[in-house]
Amino acid sequence: MNIKKFIERLEEGCISALLVAMTLLVFVEVVLRFGFGVGVMWIGELTLTVSAWFVLFGMSYGLKIGAHIGVDALVRLLPRTGRRICTAIAVLICLAYCGLIMYGGWVYVGKLHMIGLEMEDLPLPKWSVTSILLVGFGLMALRLLHLLWDVIRGTADGFSHTDEVKESLQLADKENIAPDRPSPKLNAALAEGA
Repeated sequence: MNIKKFIERLEEGCISALLVAMTLLVFVEVVLRFGFGVGVMWIGELTLTVSAWFVLFGMSYGLKIGAHIGVDALVRLLPRTGRRICTAIAVLICLAYCGLIMYGGWVYVGKLHMIGLEMEDLPLPKWSVTSILLVGFGLMALRLLHLLWDVIRGTADGFSHTDEVKESLQLADKENIAPDRPSPKLNAALAEGA
């Protein structure tokens, strides 16, 4: 297994584990609070921490699967070389942003480590929890570097995102909803409302 596959599997495993943990924590808190009238003080803080880790792990995974929103109507009008140049510029800007956040995160985590603060409700050092800034943005930077390499090699000419317009048209076609041929379901719903 190469390094890329290992990172992808580690990322997917962490995201899955964090989602399960977050769901279980919220479920337990709801059952305890509304079922038994008691709550566990540290569950709220742990849930917030797990959800932050989930989001910061998930942002690079979102880039991998094309789940981030992108407005590329203008870029699509450009020839392939123009799209590649625009993508390279966008990737470099995103890498600069990742670098700034990682630098700030490094300084912040270092100060937290030096001061020795703990979480409010959990006996964990705060620096260990906030270190996800470095991990999450590091993974994002790796993903962006991979995309930049693909753009340089000519195997990619843009970010991959879901094409909402295309998907909507396909769904409308599937449901047979089109201006020139309305679906029976739509006609029935319109007739009911009138």
